[in-house]
Amino acid sequence: MSEGTTGDGVDYGPLMVLLGEWRGDKGVDRAPEPDGEERNPYYETITFDAAGDVTNCEDQVLAIVRYHQVVSRKSNDKVFHDQVGFWMWDKANNTVMETFTIPRGVAVVATGTVTAPASPDDDWVFEVACDAAGSGIAQSAYMYENGRTSAFTHRITVKGDQMRYTESTTLDIYEKRSYDHKDVNTLTRVA
Repeated sequence: MSEGTTGDGVDYGPLMVLLGEWRGDKGVDRAPEPDGEERNPYYETITFDAAGDVTNCEDQVLAIVRYHQVVSRKSNDKVFHDQVGFWMWDKANNTVMETFTIPRGVAVVATGTVTAPASPDDDWVFEVACDAAGSGIAQSAYMYENGRTSAFTHRITVKGDQMRYTESTTLDIYEKRSYDHKDVNTLTRVA
């Protein structure tokens, strides 16, 4: 695993490839509706900033990258998703975690792995899910009763200044059970 540090002296390891401002306008959101589903083309900006490190229980050290994602519909330029969170890397166990909240009364802790490129032609691959011990989803009583999130997976690939992701959120909403709400996009690092 290649190591990387910023001016703060923290070893961010693989998280270094995320740092910067990313923009993409090829997004597609597949979302449930009471009478079916809709597909919304979107554009977005995701900003990743180095945020230092923390020590948990005096033995786990996590490098931290903070992010902010703002997503707008192409049809009307209205923001329909605003997400803040953190990516963390545990060097000792070579694991990653993503934690985030969205202003719908939902918070997620997902854990997983990162795979370094085996050759210059390969991608960095970050994969997290809410199916491991210690991961989970917290949600307001309203969301639990009316639009429950029961699972989450996120896969990001990065090669140079290009990022692709697929995000899947399993929902129980509008009489639909285990609906696979999916977002995909390709972004370019602009700063």
